[in-house]
Amino acid sequence: MRHSKKIQLSLCVALLIAAAACRGNTGGTTGTAGTTGTAAVRVTDVTLGRSLGGDKAITDRTETFKPTDTFYASVTTEGAATSATLRAKWLFEDGQLVDESTRTIAPNNLERTEFHVSKTDGWPAGKYKVEVFLNDQSAGTKTFEVR
Repeated sequence: MRHSKKIQLSLCVALLIAAAACRGNTGGTTGTAGTTGTAAVRVTDVTLGRSLGGDKAITDRTETFKPTDTFYASVTTEGAATSATLRAKWLFEDGQLVDESTRTIAPNNLERTEFHVSKTDGWPAGKYKVEVFLNDQSAGTKTFEVR
């Protein structure tokens, strides 16, 4: 009988560990954040390009831009929340802040949110990145270049 209880205890511990692992963040360029009383919302994709469609999806994907281009980022979220905050932080290669903007969203299932920056006198050549935050937690980073 003692042997049976040890097996049951071991199985319970294994199940608890497995359940905790399933709730963890998958890493990569996505992140999860929830708001009180709602299901979790997570960023599932960040896409860069030169233009957007009506559904806020990138229609001209690229990671190499011209100095005269507008940089567009389409951020896909999944889940539902009464309120969540997305922030895009655009940086030049030396860490210099190019632009930062915030959008408050009320996602319900799959949603796309658009961010963009432009510069009338043109972008300097070099490497850039955009980092996306969901409720002030980093949720993805994309690097790109201007040539």
